[in-house]
Amino acid sequence: MTRARNDSVRAMPVILRPSQALRLWQQVCVAEVRSDMPDLTERQLAILLTIYLDPPPHTVRGLAEKLKVTKPVITRALDTMGGLKLVTRHRDECDRRNVLIRRTVEGALFVERFGDVAVAKAAELSL
Repeated sequence: MTRARNDSVRAMPVILRPSQALRLWQQVCVAEVRSDMPDLTERQLAILLTIYLDPPPHTVRGLAEKLKVTKPVITRALDTMGGLKLVTRHRDECDRRNVLIRRTVEGALFVERFGDVAVAKAAELSL
């Protein structure tokens, strides 16, 4: 039976030895370095995946609290990702102190492609 791609369907957990997990992460990183996509730091990638995988709204303050970093760290990462059109920022009209981070089409495509690379590299591993 072929199952349509659906993130809400739970799959069996994948069990990896530490060496396999590290090899998978290495292969995903190598694929990213070789691609023509922008290189993101680990911090930027963590922020981007949080924005795209966790439900909104996302604020600078909220991301800083969740990731246990300072607001300037989030702001610098968002500056870079905003320049790459992966996210946008807008002042919250209800509370002008908050800056809301919004997803973009470009960012969604980046995250989807990144996920596809991870799946492809996992399939190549001899588990």
